[in-house]
Amino acid sequence: MARVLIVDDAAFMRHLLAKMLEGVHEVCGEAANGMEGVDLYKRLLPDIVTMDISMPDMEGIEALRRILSFDPNAKILICSAIGYRQMVLEAIKCGAKDFITKPFQKERLLDAIARWV
Repeated sequence: MARVLIVDDAAFMRHLLAKMLEGVHEVCGEAANGMEGVDLYKRLLPDIVTMDISMPDMEGIEALRRILSFDPNAKILICSAIGYRQMVLEAIKCGAKDFITKPFQKERLLDAIARWV
């Protein structure tokens, strides 16, 4: 069972992800923006992070960079709508392990986590 940090500005999306992970993985924290995500990562040291790209205060790519500068071994999955293709490619270049497109499919989410933990 992996410890997962969910970072997404939409409360309903955090709730949806948490429900998909329920009973399979532990959601150790939730953040509503990149700044909160970086802070929680440093405190909780989760096994894996799901990271939205488009968020207020700090975009997901900047949060990804900051987490990886703190912990180069961090495992971060980008969660994005298809319209953000270029940003997803940039995130992968910056060190994201994988990406999952919204709307989520539970099997795809669980497979991506299993691949990296």
